[in-house]
Amino acid sequence: MFQKYSPVTRADYQRWIPTQDAAIRRVQSDPRALRYHLMPRLGWLNDPNGLCQFHGIYHIYYQYDPFDVNGDLKLWAHLTTTDFIHYEEHEPFLFPDSALDAHGAYSGSAFVKDDQIHFFYTGNIKLFDRPDHDYIHSGRVANTIHLVSPDGFQFERKELVMGMEDYPEGFTQHIRDPKLIEEDGVTYMVQGTRDDDDHGALLLFSSDDLSHWQYRYALRTKEPLGYMWECPDLFVLDGQHLLITCPQGVPTQGADYANVHSCVWMQLSHTLADGLTVETVHQLDRGFDFYAPQSFADEQGRRILIGWMGIPDADYTNPTTDHGWQHALTIPRLLSWKDGMLHQQPLPELEGLRRESWQMDVEALNARGFDEECYELELQLDGCKQLTLSLSEEIRLTYQDQLFTLDITACGCGRTTRSVHLAQLHDLHLFSDTSSLEVFLNEGSEVFTTRIYPTRPRCVKLKTEGQPAILRLHALSAHQIR
Repeated sequence: MFQKYSPVTRADYQRWIPTQDAAIRRVQSDPRALRYHLMPRLGWLNDPNGLCQFHGIYHIYYQYDPFDVNGDLKLWAHLTTTDFIHYEEHEPFLFPDSALDAHGAYSGSAFVKDDQIHFFYTGNIKLFDRPDHDYIHSGRVANTIHLVSPDGFQFERKELVMGMEDYPEGFTQHIRDPKLIEEDGVTYMVQGTRDDDDHGALLLFSSDDLSHWQYRYALRTKEPLGYMWECPDLFVLDGQHLLITCPQGVPTQGADYANVHSCVWMQLSHTLADGLTVETVHQLDRGFDFYAPQSFADEQGRRILIGWMGIPDADYTNPTTDHGWQHALTIPRLLSWKDGMLHQQPLPELEGLRRESWQMDVEALNARGFDEECYELELQLDGCKQLTLSLSEEIRLTYQDQLFTLDITACGCGRTTRSVHLAQLHDLHLFSDTSSLEVFLNEGSEVFTTRIYPTRPRCVKLKTEGQPAILRLHALSAHQIR
């Protein structure tokens, strides 16, 4: 019914979705359907968008194609929650239904101001007037679109605030993913881009009224880092300017940058007005499936991050496509800045998923033969030199010779191993779901996120030098979506 690069209206969707009961039941019947991660009701999911809290309600939007598992069409799905345990799913918020975004309502963000939510996103237009377009230097239109909502559910119109003629010279037509930040009374927007030399960069604009924008400058690393920076997220945390972005095409460097595309955080110096500069670059997540994260400050002042548990252009697969769905969002993570590192840790609200908990020693754990799929494991270690944690015969985490390695070769559907060098391993915090794994090391200064597809029974076994200071297991229940 719906073709790639064709408009889709709300009325189209409303006529189509009542015919999909059997397809939705097929997704729900998949034994690999996730229990406490947000996944598509049907079809494809990717980038989280428009994350915000408004009048006590958290709004979570994400890139969505309910019509196909390959993500050819781009809508914005919409869920709300007050506790990250109980969710309500709503009709999609954005459709590619106008001349500004007819080929995809691409990624964007929310900005709460004057008791309204301002959304900014990229409207994608692909031109077919010539056969020689490369869709990098020609043939693509990236419209920056603004809309205003009184409640996160409705809006009146889509306003074009920047088109191709408004972007600076020296950059390709790959310009997208607007994110806003306010500093010293000035509102700034950052967008990811690819310059004419095929190097990634960040464009920074400013505005007095959110409708008229002025280009300020471009931010780059001293040495080129990939050919395109996607999904930029610029914020201040504990007095430090930080940028999270996804540089595409960074060459593998030993254990670093092992994925086809990466996600990094950058420590910045100076101010937005004076001109930010990059001081340090560090990978944000070292697993197989993590990309396009977005963070926001909630009404308590906490900075919360959610990422896409997937990645573009990977050579590994997801067998969930056989049941009509693909990809998910990570658990929500609380960000903090300390000792010169960005830390990610599970949001405390997730403790509400715990239905039973145990504290034990290694011998008791190994004798127990813990065989659940959905659980949380906490380890605090003292002087750990060596560790082997088996979650099944197919999933192994090891720490030896100051190298931590995740090995899912036997159940990764093309995923093999990922590693990080650690001078010491102090703690490990792990979240297991039916077909996903998120591992937080050293208070979340290093994280591994991946999909897994085990065929053998789960059974947690631990081998380490000496007893962990703390070993806790929590069986987790499913979140609830209405």
